[in-house]
Amino acid sequence: MTYLDHIKACNNANPARYVPFRINGMSMGALRPDFATALVSLGSDFVRDDNGEFCFAPHVVNLDDRNRVLDTATRTLRDKGVIRRLHGERFDIRPTLGHDPLCQLDRSAMPYFGFRSWGVHMNGYVLKGNDIHMWVAHRAKDKPTYPGMLDNMVAGGQPAGLGFLENMIKECAEEAAIPETLSRNLKPVGTISYLYETNEGLKPDVMVNYDLELPADFVPQCADGEVERFELLPLAEVAEIVRKSFDFKFNCALVIIDFLIRHGFLTADNEPEYCQLTTGLHRNIFR
Repeated sequence: MTYLDHIKACNNANPARYVPFRINGMSMGALRPDFATALVSLGSDFVRDDNGEFCFAPHVVNLDDRNRVLDTATRTLRDKGVIRRLHGERFDIRPTLGHDPLCQLDRSAMPYFGFRSWGVHMNGYVLKGNDIHMWVAHRAKDKPTYPGMLDNMVAGGQPAGLGFLENMIKECAEEAAIPETLSRNLKPVGTISYLYETNEGLKPDVMVNYDLELPADFVPQCADGEVERFELLPLAEVAEIVRKSFDFKFNCALVIIDFLIRHGFLTADNEPEYCQLTTGLHRNIFR
């Protein structure tokens, strides 16, 4: 396999199999036909327009109305077994970061509606002479998602009401016991986007990424139980794991590939698929 296989794996969706969901005339999500049927069967809050696309009914006019309707619908569909579970944390639904949220939805329900999610990921690393070593997290074996897989040092979804850096600092403390005196040195390094399909539906996701150089004597602690242990590995070893396996959680491999490019480990001279990697990390998912 190659590094490019990870980008292909994260962009496995076929949007043609989905029905658009519009809010205020904007295409914001995409529904599987069976989920769309379950949604409109709940009553009069969701309708299909003349183009066959789904939207809120005319009487659902503002953020509070949409939140109320979505909360009722997701709880009902969970009780019916259509939605597998609800998380209890809500994500903002908005076309771009420059827009105010149009509504909020439980994070576990996002794929069913095909709404875009944002998250934060952090590569924590240590310099030993001229060599980079990267902290790798081993996910807890009892986590409900991707148990036991390798992960970025710190990562998390972007909940409603928090700034991205604020959220990243919070996740650093919660997941790895990184004090704010260190996490305040987080360096924003851009985004990665992909269009992934799961058993629940469509995930048009954007990861907002950070690097954090850590002191050689700092050892992260598993603070919230989501990580079983942390391991400090030479960057070349991390790169080889990514190149040869799917041991990392699917989207975390992309965050590492981006790091390898930005820090000059992968270049146009040593990586035949360099151009495909640099463009493939930024899938245009903005409808």
